[in-house]
Amino acid sequence: MDLIRTSEIFSEIKIFKGKLISDSRGQFSKPFYGDPLVNQFGNLSEVIYSKSKQNVIRGLHFQEPPEGVSKFVHCLDGEIKDVFVDLRKSSQTYGQFDSIKLKSETPISVFIPEGFGHGFSVISKSATVLYLQSKPFSAHHDAGVNINSFDIDWEVENPIISDKDCGLVNFTDFDSPW
Repeated sequence: MDLIRTSEIFSEIKIFKGKLISDSRGQFSKPFYGDPLVNQFGNLSEVIYSKSKQNVIRGLHFQEPPEGVSKFVHCLDGEIKDVFVDLRKSSQTYGQFDSIKLKSETPISVFIPEGFGHGFSVISKSATVLYLQSKPFSAHHDAGVNINSFDIDWEVENPIISDKDCGLVNFTDFDSPW
């Protein structure tokens, strides 16, 4: 996979292009491979996927240290707006966010390091999102920041948000562990 750019705001957020081959039968995709996967990620602990309906917003999630995770995110089916927020207090971009659209027709993946909150909205009728994570899920370290804490245009009407995500702490009340 090839590094094609970084986020406009965060140099730590890296956008990679994999391979996608389409023909009359459908498509074959190779989103993660080669040295960039090993160099950015190191250890791979979990592979997770989610399937969501249109207008669903998931996020903004992270795991607190010492079980913080880095992740690669790829949209297998459909289209999402993928959002990442800097939660590192010592960073010059603390509290800022950026986004990228990921869709199955384009072999683009985003690398999100530890110290960033992550979420996405489903723009298409449904979307399947694949995550590669550096550490396993830890319910004890699972955390998040309320999506309404930021002026993010999620590009959905009538958002569908879980009770858990609605109950997340507002960013102004968030005490970052980074």
